[in-house]
Amino acid sequence: MNWSVLYQLEDWWANWLGAGLLLLAANRVISTVPKIAKWQSSLSQALPISDIIPLLSMGLIIGLVAAFALKIMDKDARGFLIGYPFVFLLAVAAYIIGAQETLSLYGFNYVIWALILGMAITNIFGHITWLQSALKAEMFIKTGLVLMGAEILFNRVMALGVYGLGVAWLVTPIVLYVMYWLGTRLLKIQSKSLVATIAATTSVCGVSAAIATGAATKARKEEVSFAISISLIFTILMMLGLPPLIRVMGLGEVVGGAWIGGTVDSTGAVVAAGAMLGKTATEVAALVKMLQNALIGLVSFGLAVIWVSRVERKPGESRPSPLEIWVRFPKFIIGFMLASALFSFILIPGLGDKAVNDIIKVTTVLRNWLFCIAFVSIGLDTNFAEMKRLAGDHRPVMLYILGQTFNLVLTLAAAWFFFSGHFFPPIR
Repeated sequence: MNWSVLYQLEDWWANWLGAGLLLLAANRVISTVPKIAKWQSSLSQALPISDIIPLLSMGLIIGLVAAFALKIMDKDARGFLIGYPFVFLLAVAAYIIGAQETLSLYGFNYVIWALILGMAITNIFGHITWLQSALKAEMFIKTGLVLMGAEILFNRVMALGVYGLGVAWLVTPIVLYVMYWLGTRLLKIQSKSLVATIAATTSVCGVSAAIATGAATKARKEEVSFAISISLIFTILMMLGLPPLIRVMGLGEVVGGAWIGGTVDSTGAVVAAGAMLGKTATEVAALVKMLQNALIGLVSFGLAVIWVSRVERKPGESRPSPLEIWVRFPKFIIGFMLASALFSFILIPGLGDKAVNDIIKVTTVLRNWLFCIAFVSIGLDTNFAEMKRLAGDHRPVMLYILGQTFNLVLTLAAAWFFFSGHFFPPIR
């Protein structure tokens, strides 16, 4: 076996970096992380002067650690260090804009502004040569996904019991399959990786699923960017539209929260939409979405197997070996799943819920910063001509609309069946 892949591949480095950050946080070496506060009219509320040095120090450390990893991987570490400060400052700007209370209330968070700022600069000035080596979106977001694994706690995701599983784990694979069938058979979209990425983005959990499935199916970066962009647009519309619709339909907080959690793509938007209904709706919505997030690893593994054994396999070729499937499998998913297991079955029994919650508060802020840097990089690296071509085709957009409509109907049926109290005892 070639052990050098353990330090030469980006996926493995995402595991090492994520594991290192989790261990440092668990041992309280990292006990606080600079964050941008919500603000209304004064930027000093978002970033007090006293927080500037810690924030820049965090950015410097992230940059140096990433450069070290790139150096070991024989990538352009020097070029990365030249462009990274600009990328990080754009991430800070995106975070500040997204923390404005009114914008945040309507779902215009740091993810959207990171993409907008990056795309705007590329669209106005073209691809900036000295920035290209600093655009390591996948490394940052994969590391962030490893950290996200720590947030998937078994005792929390099982708080809704089989009810939550019925909404999250029963509906999701059905929607994924139906959307793939619609895209490849009915709409006849040529790129199966684009279809799979849009389907997973819709059925699982938005941006995170787009990155994970894009890696499993070898989707082009423009395809992943397109799936993310369309998901974010409709996430805002659904976040604002579902709560009043739920009130008009008289569904109640529990059924409404389950419906929101199973359909709105972004975790942050799920919480915001649930909060428009009430505390119970927020809790149910967040738990259902957490259950969906837990499927990232299984969906990525399943798609990797299907892609190697069926989609990319030519007629007459032998079945792929387990080694070929292993090579295709996104390795950072291992870190995601192990982080979940570590925090669920070792740290919670050993340290208790409160201590683990304090650790997760730190790692969540770190994850958000890594995601923000990644989304700025995606925006700066987006090929507008390719995005225009994908949007101009209309079929990928139609796939999302048809798939999300089916998702809304099926999830509503499941939420009503499991949570309405007509078939099962109501949750307490």
